[in-house]
Amino acid sequence: MSSQTYMDIALQEAQAAGQRGEVPVGAVVIDREGAVIARAGNRTRELNDPTAHAEILAIRAACAAAGSERLGDHVLYVTLEPCAMCAGAITAARLARVVYGASDPKSGGVAQGARVFAHPQCHHVPEVVDGVGEAQAEALLKDFFTERR
Repeated sequence: MSSQTYMDIALQEAQAAGQRGEVPVGAVVIDREGAVIARAGNRTRELNDPTAHAEILAIRAACAAAGSERLGDHVLYVTLEPCAMCAGAITAARLARVVYGASDPKSGGVAQGARVFAHPQCHHVPEVVDGVGEAQAEALLKDFFTERR
């Protein structure tokens, strides 16, 4: 499968999150063979859990599937630039690569704001690819927030 195909799966998770009233962010973790081993959308409101971001939920499920707290040969696809909390989880899980769609100038923690992976205390820096599915991810977010204002 291509990067866009994996991002399309993450976008499906984001759409489902938006339909549940959550901020529409979706994430997918694939293993070294390219199999999807975890997928999730935001569930912070549903679970009353501020840590229930799509990335965190997908990483938890992927670690459970892998039987390890380390995902060194796995890739995370996420529709929005991870926040600082999620970037911290990504580095703790030792993910090989992070692919994200839309940039997040307000709360991003990778290319914006905290820039977690650039911090000298960051123990693991994954490869980062941005802009995959960016237009679709941005449209989901803009539509979601427009409807709520």
